[in-house]
Parts: sequence; C-alpha cells; structure tokens
Amino acid sequence: MNARITGTGHYLPGSPIHNDDLPKELDTSHEWIHSHTGITNRHWASPEEACSDLALKASLKALENANCKAEEIDLILFSTVTPDFISFPASATLLQDKLGAPQAAAMDLNAACSGFVYALETAYAFIKAERYKKILVVGSEMLSRIVDWNDRSTCVLFGDGAGAVVVEADEKASPWFSALNARGKDAMALTRLQGGTLNPYKSGDVVDHGHFLAMDGKKVYLFAVSVLGETIQNLLKQSGLTVEDIDYIVPHQANSRIIEAVAARNKIPMEKFVLTIEDTGNTSSASIPIALDILIQKGEVKPGQRILLVGFGAGLTYGGTLLQW
Repeated sequence: MNARITGTGHYLPGSPIHNDDLPKELDTSHEWIHSHTGITNRHWASPEEACSDLALKASLKALENANCKAEEIDLILFSTVTPDFISFPASATLLQDKLGAPQAAAMDLNAACSGFVYALETAYAFIKAERYKKILVVGSEMLSRIVDWNDRSTCVLFGDGAGAVVVEADEKASPWFSALNARGKDAMALTRLQGGTLNPYKSGDVVDHGHFLAMDGKKVYLFAVSVLGETIQNLLKQSGLTVEDIDYIVPHQANSRIIEAVAARNKIPMEKFVLTIEDTGNTSSASIPIALDILIQKGEVKPGQRILLVGFGAGLTYGGTLLQW
C-alpha cells in the first residue's frame, strides 16, 4: 500500500512582528537581521495560547482540505520541541481531545527541526504496513517561549506556528523515497540543557541560560549546508531522478543563506526552493508543513508534480522525503 497527502493546513498566530519591532535592548537592526538571515517578520503566540492550540487550528484546515472528518483519523503524530507540558501528557493526546478524535492513537515525536519529515516517514511506514489508513501529521512550535532574549544571535531567528497534513492510504499513489539520519556526536551544538533527568529542575532554581535554547551558529550552519545537499542527492539517487525532474524543494526554513549555499554547491536553481522564512522566521518542525501549505494554497502544485521535503535540526538530525503529488 502506498500513501498520498490529501490535505494541508497551517496557522500563524497574531500579527507579524517586524524586525524593527524587536526589543531595542537587542541593539540590532532590520538591515542586519534581513541581510544575515532573510527574515523580516515572525509571529508570536499570545500568552493564552498553547502549542496544541496552534496545532488544532492547522489541523482543522488540513482536515477540511482533505475532506476528512476528525472521527476518521486513525493516528495523530505530533512533532514538537515545545510541547504544552515538559514531559507528559503528550501534546498529541491534548490535540486528539480538542479535535474530537477519541478513536485515534496519538503520540509526540521529537527530532527538532527535522521532526516533520521524521513524522511523515513514520506515517508512511504505518500505512505501508497497513496498520492505519488515515494519519494526521502535525508540526507545531512556540519557540518564542524558549529563546534567551539576552542572546541576539538566536532570539531574532525564531517564530511560532503550526502546519499539518493528512496522509491517507492510496494503492494508486506513487511510492515515496525517504532518507533519515542523525549525527549524535555533534548533539551539543544545539541545546536546551535544563529540565531533563540529567539537569532536573529543583525547588528554588533561578531561570538562567540552561532554561533557554542555545546554539553554536557556525557549527550548525556548516552542518546544515552539508547535510541538506547530501540528503537531496541521496533522494535523487534512490529515485533515479535528476534535479530537473523535481518541481519544488521545500526545505526547513532556518536561514536563507543556508539555502543559497546549498543551491550553489549542488548546482540547483534557487527558483526550485520554496522560501517562506522572510514572513515566518524559523518555526522549527512547523516550518516545512507551513511552507508546503502556503505553496499549495497559492495553487502552484499540480497533480503528478514531484516535491522534495528536506530538513535538519537539533540532535543533530536530518532527513528528507521525495513524493509525487
């Protein structure tokens, strides 16, 4: 049994936050941020919103576009590094309840910014094994809640948002090609150190750097440029296709300069890449499904076109999926 994405949706909370609207204490500028990252705006959730709330709004759109009822969903896969609660209950179970899908199995998945492609491949494997027929795959993040607002090298990069897709069994669909990898030896290049069993919270703890996201920007940049190209070439080799056969490449939206470097190194025209980072910032595992839905809502994806999704993230993880629409 093969699979097909039958519906997509996304949600960006609140109004766009322009670079000029960032706290003046950061001592930065729109010109510097945009020239170094490609980012102009990002969205931040309101204090009343939770990660599962963002996921709900994206999921409802995906279900509507798939002409699928929540009661038909067999499994919910929820990719996030910013769940509603630090350990449990899983955000997927909270989403299950909010959607009104009590029959669906539900679980969270954490592969950071690669999480959506990891979750998508998990959905495909379940359908190939004929365990489930209709699966909701969600990437939802609230990075604004975990950035260090004293670290201008990271806090300007991230935004909040959610994206979702409905994946359904379809024996007539073309097979997908997938590549998932990790580089655990470099895991400490992108971290949030406080709160796990190695460094648990203690009564009276002061909020300090360990509570927030921290990144070795140079190491992550070099990793990203290398593995995005590696993954694209891997998927092309698996499928027997060339770059010319691919209609769109939807990458993780981390930094436009990373994408430009990947394009140059691999001799891929920039117009193949779908870029939404200017208006969303880095939304971690939500970035690929958000960009995919924006592309589809523009009416630019036609049946039979080939789309390559590719991401990288903390862990360090990376991977991609090549599918035919």
